[in-house]
Amino acid sequence: MSIRPFRDIKRNKTKVITVGNVKIGGDNPISVQSMTNTKTTDIKSTIKQINQIEEVGGDLVRVSCPDEASSLALKEITKHINLPLIADIHFHYKRALEAAENGASCLRINPGNIGDKQKVKDVISAAKNNNCSIRVGVNAGSLEKDILEKYKEPCPEALVESALRNVKILEDEDFFNLKVSVKSSDVFLSLWSYRQLSKKIDYPLHLGITEAGSFVPGSIKTSIGLGSLLLDGIGDTIRVSLSDDPIKEIQIGNEILKSLNLKKRGVKIISCPSCARQGFNVIETVKILEEKLSHIKTPITLSIIGCVVNGPGEAAYTDVGVTGGGNNSHMLYINGSQFKKIATSDLIDKVVSLIEKQDIELKAKSQIK
Repeated sequence: MSIRPFRDIKRNKTKVITVGNVKIGGDNPISVQSMTNTKTTDIKSTIKQINQIEEVGGDLVRVSCPDEASSLALKEITKHINLPLIADIHFHYKRALEAAENGASCLRINPGNIGDKQKVKDVISAAKNNNCSIRVGVNAGSLEKDILEKYKEPCPEALVESALRNVKILEDEDFFNLKVSVKSSDVFLSLWSYRQLSKKIDYPLHLGITEAGSFVPGSIKTSIGLGSLLLDGIGDTIRVSLSDDPIKEIQIGNEILKSLNLKKRGVKIISCPSCARQGFNVIETVKILEEKLSHIKTPITLSIIGCVVNGPGEAAYTDVGVTGGGNNSHMLYINGSQFKKIATSDLIDKVVSLIEKQDIELKAKSQIK
């Protein structure tokens, strides 16, 4: 059960490309990705982190290939993961060739810094032969020298010109299985760059505010930037770039999409900040429930409100709801209707039991359909 949105977001129509078994663009779900921060040559640790990224809802994963040993390690890594793997390549075209041949589903490159035309042709050939897509990754911090001289500083026009130049390099070689990004650590520069670019191409766009910072400021900057673009219908795949655990990047990315009704996955908890009216410890309860319900993948809504001021109203639009009451007794709601009173000591176990029951029932219904 959920509140009908005041308006649905109308996404820009983009071409559909494939990254492994994931379709990007068009009407396909917006994918969430992160990037490993392990040494790629530490195969065991990299595999472990990629599988953790998948477990919390990641759709794609990127790994850095700064040297030959890293790109060759992809052959073993891809044997033990399910997510499509994107190889992050800079400057050395041979790393792209090796990555494509060793299991990468996508190559993140900037054709302009790969080298001469023949090297770019070799990369495109490797991508074609190994069914790899390519992401043209333009970054405000690494624009081509002539573009920087022309515009004097990174600006939307500079990022867009770089993107269009590099897209043309691929198109001239009849390569179209590509997506594009124009990232900056500055929210406004990113916003206007993506908005301009979206009017000039119909390739899928990968959104990100690059080098956004640590968890709190980075999450806020990214939410503002990506949220603004997604509300405009711009964006087909996203990454939250934090100086933190990649797991948190996926969690924040999914929450951004869920808050805009662009993704339905897992338990969505609506909870109050708590105050003197609360009938139980809301903050601690929510923390415990988030942990205990993290395994649920079915979209289910849960409201945890500490008192009866807003509790019944929120419960009316969630699958399961709890409102705080007096005398250590709280009202439990199911599908908007009062179900039974419960004691504080039983609250967490009862809510977990109900959510897990709904999970089973909803899965069974979907299989029948």
